[in-house]
Amino acid sequence: MLSVAVLTVSDTASGNHLLDKSGPTAADFLKGHGYRVLHTEVVPDDTQLIRQSVTAWANDRSHPVDLIVTTGGTGFGARDVTPEAVSPLIERHAPGLVHLILSSSLKHTLLASLSRPVAGTIGNTLVVTLPGSVKAVKENLEALSAAGILDHALDLIKGGTGTSIHNTMSSSSKHTQDVNRSDSQPRDHCCHHHHTHDHQVPKPRAVLSHDPSLPVTARHRESPYESVSLEHAISSILHQIHPLPSTLEKVSPALRGHVLAEDVIAPSNIPLTSTTNVDGYALRSTDPPSVYKVLTTNLAQPLPLGTVFRVNTGSPIPPGADAVIMVEDTVIKSTHKDEKGSDLEEAEVETLAQIPEGENIRSPGSDVKAGDLVFSKDTILDGLGGDVATLAFIGKKEVHVLRKPTVAILSTGNEIVDLHDGEKTSSESWGGIWDTNRPSLQTALESFGYRVVDLGIVRDNVRDHVSKIQEGLDSADLILTTGGTSMGPGDLLKPVIEHHFEGTIHFGRVKMKPGKPTTFATIPKKEAARGEHTPIFALPGNPASALVTFYLFVLPALRKLGGWKSDRCQLPHIRVEIQDTMRLDPRPEFHRVILRAGDDGTIKAHSTGGQRSSRVASLRGANGLVALPARAEQGPNEVLPGCFVDAVVIGEILG
Repeated sequence: MLSVAVLTVSDTASGNHLLDKSGPTAADFLKGHGYRVLHTEVVPDDTQLIRQSVTAWANDRSHPVDLIVTTGGTGFGARDVTPEAVSPLIERHAPGLVHLILSSSLKHTLLASLSRPVAGTIGNTLVVTLPGSVKAVKENLEALSAAGILDHALDLIKGGTGTSIHNTMSSSSKHTQDVNRSDSQPRDHCCHHHHTHDHQVPKPRAVLSHDPSLPVTARHRESPYESVSLEHAISSILHQIHPLPSTLEKVSPALRGHVLAEDVIAPSNIPLTSTTNVDGYALRSTDPPSVYKVLTTNLAQPLPLGTVFRVNTGSPIPPGADAVIMVEDTVIKSTHKDEKGSDLEEAEVETLAQIPEGENIRSPGSDVKAGDLVFSKDTILDGLGGDVATLAFIGKKEVHVLRKPTVAILSTGNEIVDLHDGEKTSSESWGGIWDTNRPSLQTALESFGYRVVDLGIVRDNVRDHVSKIQEGLDSADLILTTGGTSMGPGDLLKPVIEHHFEGTIHFGRVKMKPGKPTTFATIPKKEAARGEHTPIFALPGNPASALVTFYLFVLPALRKLGGWKSDRCQLPHIRVEIQDTMRLDPRPEFHRVILRAGDDGTIKAHSTGGQRSSRVASLRGANGLVALPARAEQGPNEVLPGCFVDAVVIGEILG
């Protein structure tokens, strides 16, 4: 039985669910047509909340949803944001279904021309947005269900051949054939599929890149990829990437940045028995200030009268003792001596105070009790030492965590030379470029605790690109490349991804500076479960662009692969006071800065100077990226010192 989720988008109904009529109408209709309704929800006309619900249902692997239907928010009203919320999530748009929805509604009212429906797939889930009126919901669902269209679409999305539905539709074709055609004319298939019934699952999107086998004159002169917003790009990344499987790891410093895949429960009381939390002498709380003989060997019997037992911090308390006097509150009265008469250790001490019961003693289980929840599943283990110390403290030797991704890195370009290669270093006429990106990215990756596979430099030919990307697919969970993303004849990454690996380019340009040609793609895994893929980032070749886009896009992807929740994947944003004039660009810009804590408690942002994307010095010492807005028409050309703006923190803030 196919499963469905229904989302009502309405400010009014979100405050009182009894006012929701369209959602229950859709649910009842679908139940009546044999669907199992797994989820129903009502949210206000809020882009983020709509996306959260749709994304959660589409990505729920434990309870897969075949169809998501939304109602409301598809018009031209100021609060009608459903299309804007859903469209960026769609991987394969279904314009035919949109046309069917609109044409069926226009039969009833011309006002349907103001509706903005969206239809398409997210993974193996079909999403359809419908208007908010009960009448329109019924009309649209009836149109989608006619002749088994909806069932046919869902069958194909799930990888079926559609044969049984084709046969059913063929047997009832008299209901769907063109009424103007005579019975003597041959009857075309009602769905107009010009192929056999053995359907292949369609590719997620059209291949837009040029065919690298064609001559330069036949290739694109302008990028065929839509320039997307920063928010769209990040949303696409976090939607496409799913956490890696769990693994059992030893408790060690290598756990930094891992996400727990289990609840961690204390196996026993800590401490197991009564212990001291100071250096001193265990005694009875009834013992008055006096001179006592000092015992140092373990006692099986209760502490004898007239004696005290020497203990160090953390030592167990002997039987019969119920308090500990600190060393500072005692005086040595006599000592044991060696053969030469030198002092060895105290023989007797005088106590200077009477100690109350329980003083300086840690009771059994006073730190942690057996069965206590020490860490919850999904906790991110930090690198500050406290989390690993806590695991060691309770005696946890191994722990199940989500696996951290391994990253394969490579640089592209005939002009790039490895710093340690030794070639072309003596000629003054050499015009090559030292490879800056691999060393810088590897440094950043390893500082976050990720293992790196260095694939070296790839020359500008298809064979080498295919070979190195395949090596990355075989050895890593994410591939990170720099260069080869623009419009030159040697820029081969997008074509190789699409033409040789049947990959999907989710975005190939971003409206930002630096980093406009940043590319994010996924490549299907061979012999893996349906839907599994390897993410690949092709960053710009300019060093500043590469590092900026690494922090903005790649690091969140790595964290998502490692099991971090989506709302924790991005680096923190804070408000800062800029100390230098910063010019605005038509695109949103990330200006490299040094963040310092001011005496007045504010964070000051000092520019690192010229921001040309090839100027590596703009990153020297930079620990933040000031997010400058795009220059608006008739707006200011610059932001002046003293203004407060948002900044991304990429390193430790200086004092």
